[in-house]
Amino acid sequence: MVNIKFLVRDVDAETEQTIYVTARFGRNDKLMYATPLKVEPLFWDGNKQRVKNSKYCVNKDEINGALTSIESKVNLFIAEAATKGEPVTKNALRNLLDTHYGKKIAASCDFHSFFEEFIRLCDTRVSPRRGGQTIDYKTKREYARTYYYIQEYEKNRGIRLEFRNITQSFFNDFVAFLQGLGLSTNTIWHKTVSLKAVMKAANEQELTDNTKFQLFKNVSEESQAIALSEAELDLLAGFDFSTSPRLERTRDLFLVGCWTGLRFSDFTRIREENIKDGMLTIQQQKTNDFVTIPLHSVFIHIWEKYAGKLPANISNQKFNDNLKDMCKEAGINERVMKSITKGGKKQTTIYEKWELVSSHTARRSFATNLYKSGFPSISIMSITGHKTEGSFLKYIKVSKEEHAKMLMTHWQKNGGLLKVM
Repeated sequence: MVNIKFLVRDVDAETEQTIYVTARFGRNDKLMYATPLKVEPLFWDGNKQRVKNSKYCVNKDEINGALTSIESKVNLFIAEAATKGEPVTKNALRNLLDTHYGKKIAASCDFHSFFEEFIRLCDTRVSPRRGGQTIDYKTKREYARTYYYIQEYEKNRGIRLEFRNITQSFFNDFVAFLQGLGLSTNTIWHKTVSLKAVMKAANEQELTDNTKFQLFKNVSEESQAIALSEAELDLLAGFDFSTSPRLERTRDLFLVGCWTGLRFSDFTRIREENIKDGMLTIQQQKTNDFVTIPLHSVFIHIWEKYAGKLPANISNQKFNDNLKDMCKEAGINERVMKSITKGGKKQTTIYEKWELVSSHTARRSFATNLYKSGFPSISIMSITGHKTEGSFLKYIKVSKEEHAKMLMTHWQKNGGLLKVM
């Protein structure tokens, strides 16, 4: 009888360790299978073979759920083999685990069946970057949209694609097709990135030896998203929304994001246990990294206003809709020019600022305002998670005029500006 166990090899390590699935097939034959799941040994219970129920391990439920899922699948596999009188071999168990974790896709040998199965398995395929969590719904949705456009392309061209057809000439024609539909450069970029991910997976599973996709050039353009200044944030903080509880709650939650720099998925789940000694510590959902941020006076005011329970029971879409209503009512109406490439042609449109506000504006405003205040970029990046200063400088929204004023202020402080003409 084959039984599986979960273990962490180095229980004394201070960094995250891989969780292994192990099983014995006789005295000298053992499977040691590395899952994509990782945990700090401090939180691992070797006896229970699960992550401890600690409030400091934010993703414990996701990891334990993933372990229970694979345990159930393996036990079912073993039971079905027993009813058939078939032995469970090490290779059979490894293949099952490979399929479960998305390393191998069963019964898929052509481009279309592989693409469809690749999308379906997003619900169980684990992302190493997300600390044992499955692929998020936005990524799965992007794969599905890409496959939709692949099928539309085939209808338009009167063809059916196979792995061997994914060449540079196809890629160029596919991009031209998407441009003809009026899609923006960045939307097309998402589709080409998704296609390359599918082809990479097919190569890893040896379903095709076509590697021409590796030469495809994904083209994107810099985001022209906005940030709100500290003056605009002060305007929002002081605006009377008492006649609209919906907008008041949205305003307060938005300001929490603006003064913590957290993503919507993080600032909407701040709890009392995240607050200690004037600091906010939370494990970011997207990157799985911990971040510590000092509490701003605006945050403290809002925290006390709601007695430590922020108004977070709202979807991202609804929050974005409310934000636009909120900023419009408060008079955040500076005219902003935004250019975007659609259908291969640059289009410029003038908006009022409230039309462009979204939940991510909070995080971008946090980084931009800190940078403008002279706070070191490297320290801001430790909170926002940007890996290079180049990517960080593209992220913040500081105009050429604002850069010039920052330089002027620097010279004035250091005696380098003797006279203003």
